[in-house]
This record gives sequence, structure tokens and C-alpha cells, in this order.
Amino acid sequence: MRPDGRANDELRPVTFQRDFTDMADGSVLVGFGRTQVLCTASIDDDVPRWMRNSGEGWVTAEYNMLPGSSPERIRRRTSGRDQEIQRLIGRSLRAVCDMKLLGERSITVDCDVLQADGGTRTASICGGYVALHDALARLVAAGDLAQHPLTDQCGAVSVGIVDGECRLDLPYVEDAGAEVDMNVVMTGGGGFVEVQGTAEGAVFGRDQLDTLLDLAAGGIASIVEAQRSSLATPPPPRLVRPEPA
Repeated sequence: MRPDGRANDELRPVTFQRDFTDMADGSVLVGFGRTQVLCTASIDDDVPRWMRNSGEGWVTAEYNMLPGSSPERIRRRTSGRDQEIQRLIGRSLRAVCDMKLLGERSITVDCDVLQADGGTRTASICGGYVALHDALARLVAAGDLAQHPLTDQCGAVSVGIVDGECRLDLPYVEDAGAEVDMNVVMTGGGGFVEVQGTAEGAVFGRDQLDTLLDLAAGGIASIVEAQRSSLATPPPPRLVRPEPA
């Protein structure tokens, strides 16, 4: 029996609260059990210098665990771990975005962990997709884009081996003692974007790897369906923002 009573192939409760904040072009509070991440997407009508005059846009991400998100206070800084995670989030979102349709504009997806109980990077990817979707949908609705640049959905989940059992969506209590820890990113169509897997102490076999990937694929299919349900209605227009004083 897992600590929270779930079956080995069962996700924690997954929630998406769209437009959690009013100012960003797209925002969502994503929850995987007790893990809570605020994802916001901000549009800039420019691209990095090395991309200018290319006719293509850019999607990038930033990730931070905020003070108070874990029992021990997190310092306000960008660690090497944060940089590795934000590169993963950016790669994952770019995999499902047509940069030519986006045009020469940049979108930054900020993922701020409000509460961490395992799976923060995978939750950030799932919520980042929803925030990015809404930001782009608003550009389409305003007539700034001819069509939506997202080509597919994007989801991610953690899997691992704990006490010799393959399990889906590990909370911290399982992740901290897992013999194998893996993060899997996939598109809605079932294509793999990235697989990150590490054994701690004991190796794992090909049959276990196949089981972990099957668990991840099933979990991501459910996450993608939750995203689709959340995005069933278009986002409302943003109110005109006051000019800064």
C-alpha cells in the first residue's frame, strides 16, 4: 500500500485553475496532490538577438521554488538545479509549438512552486502548457496571429521504483527513497519528448523500464485529457491594462 493509499498506476488528484492571476497573458495554478505551481505566460514582441529577422519566435521558461514551498526555507536564487529544470520546461513546450506561426515574438513561461511535494518539474510542464495555450489563444482572438501555433498537447509525469514496485506520480515521501526515479515528457499524440531516468544504488532491467514507460504513458494520457477538459472554453479577453505610473 502506498502512503496515500493510491494504486501503483494511479495519479494524484490533478487540477488546473486557469486565469489564476489577472495580469499575465496566460496563467494557471496547477496542482498534483499537495504540489502546487503557479505558471504564467508573458508575451514580448521581440526575440533574442540571434533570432532577429529569422521569421521565427521563441518559447522559454523560468523555474523557481519560492520561500515557504518546502519545510526548510528556500533562498531566493537560481540554482543549477533550477536552470536544468527550466531548460527542460522550455524544451518540452517548444516541442509542440510552431515557431514560424508564432512569428518574431518571445513567450516566457514562469513556473513558481508555491508548495513542493514531489513532481514539481513535471507539474510545471503540464501547467506551463495550459498557460502558454491561453496566451497564444488571446493573440489569435485579437487578430495578431492567423492560427494557433500549438501543434499538440504536452504533458509530463514522474514514475519510479519504490520497494521493488513500479509506481506512477511519486510524492516526496516516495521520491526521496526511490530505487529508480524517472521523469517522462510526452505529446498528446503519444510521442516522447524527453525521458530522464536514474537508478540509485541498484540497477533496473529492461522489463522494469518498459513498465515505467507504460505507467508514464497512461498517466500522461489522463493528464492530457484533464488539460483538454480545462481548455474546453476559450479564455476571456484581458482587460485593458493601465499604463505604468
